[in-house]
Amino acid sequence: MAEQKGKKKDPKEWRLEIDAERCKGCGFCVEFCPKNTLEMSNEFNSKGYHPPKVAAPETCTYCDMCEMVCPEFAIYAVSETQKKETHFSDEYLRMDRMPHIWCPGCGIGTVVNCLTKALEEADIPRDKTQIVSGIGCSGRVAGYVNADSYHTTHGRAIPFATGLALAAPDQKVIVVSGDGDLTAIGGNHFFHAARRNANMTVICINNFIYGMTGGQVAPTTPESAIAITTPYGAFDKPFNLPFIADSCGAEFVARWTTYHVRHLQNAIKTALQKDGFSLVEAISPCPTLYGRRNKLGDGLDLMKFYKDKSVRMKKKEHTTADADISYQNEILVGNFVDRERPSLRKAMDESLKAKLGDKYVGWPVPG
Repeated sequence: MAEQKGKKKDPKEWRLEIDAERCKGCGFCVEFCPKNTLEMSNEFNSKGYHPPKVAAPETCTYCDMCEMVCPEFAIYAVSETQKKETHFSDEYLRMDRMPHIWCPGCGIGTVVNCLTKALEEADIPRDKTQIVSGIGCSGRVAGYVNADSYHTTHGRAIPFATGLALAAPDQKVIVVSGDGDLTAIGGNHFFHAARRNANMTVICINNFIYGMTGGQVAPTTPESAIAITTPYGAFDKPFNLPFIADSCGAEFVARWTTYHVRHLQNAIKTALQKDGFSLVEAISPCPTLYGRRNKLGDGLDLMKFYKDKSVRMKKKEHTTADADISYQNEILVGNFVDRERPSLRKAMDESLKAKLGDKYVGWPVPG
């Protein structure tokens, strides 16, 4: 809701509404509502889930926390005077495709909320937004975002995005995909895009496992965690994604969890405002395959774990080398890197101008 940007909503003017049919009963909104406005109902929707209800409307301050954390886009604020009764993500999402395919308690929808809010805050119009994704659960984001979207082949989101950014530098190119797609089969492209400072924002939704294809061990699966391909526990060291991106030269590197919706939103906003390669790692629950197989509970249990075990980075004490994630231990979060260096596009233009002089014609090509 653009007219509310940066302003608190007047409780006399607004009320909360819940689309019970979109809800999958994860309980995120109830657990993390700062004013205990919501509670789970005893009713069932048509899919057999318990949606929340507004139990104490007088306590609501319309902080948007429930809207932000809800992965189903099921809670929104309504204003009779402003004739608003839509979710803040409505402009950016294909709502005719809801409810989405993601499991109850999955955090991908929460990351999408943070992305759409960041796009609004950064004032990036939809007709200047390009969403590129690969294969997997997180790769389905491109199909739900109401902008020019590209669902590419496995591991190839970043090279596709690189070509798009070079061909159309007036567009904001955003890659949204999972840890397996981006850093396993797509790992080579990830390293070199950061090294070259390619003009893109990469949002890696890291749930520590290959979710869509059955729960195989991933490059980020913590040691000793169980996957279908490591039934006795993972035994190889996982990637530290912020450290890799930092050492390869990325302009901006951040990691937050789906519990930290405000920080995640602001990190994505900062990343969108950079000209070169930015990485935002979003640690997200996968209750169906990672949580269930490791007996860690449902999505809400994993979100509570992020709340309790996340440690803020202190620049005098930590570097990205300290951002390793081990099984069920503390997770270092924060905005790790913010530097300035020439983007791939700028470096290419400057090099060719120096070599070719007036013969070089940059984008857009006349005619």
